[in-house]
Amino acid sequence: MPGNGDAESTIEYRDFLRVDIRAGRIISADVFKEARKPALKLTIDFGVLGIRKSSAQITHHYRPEDLTGKMVIAVVNFPPKQIANFMSEVLVLGLPDEAGNTVLLSPDFPVNPGARLH
Repeated sequence: MPGNGDAESTIEYRDFLRVDIRAGRIISADVFKEARKPALKLTIDFGVLGIRKSSAQITHHYRPEDLTGKMVIAVVNFPPKQIANFMSEVLVLGLPDEAGNTVLLSPDFPVNPGARLH
């Protein structure tokens, strides 16, 4: 299984650098009614990269009205993915809580939208 710490899953630093992980500020969030699993449609400002959209299954911990202005971390260089009638352009990152519900990754201190993880 990838990422379990064994030698087979080890990558080089240059491989890590190929993944473009950035901070973004959520500018709007809406319930994604057409999604098969409960999800939200997020519109995120990535500064110099512009505005991107994402579908995120985060409805257990987050309500749309509470997400505006929240900083999130996302992979911005995956190809867009069609989800129902919505094109998801970035992958917002999160970790599972004890029950398996997603908790968004967010910087502890202010950073500019578009700041790249390094």
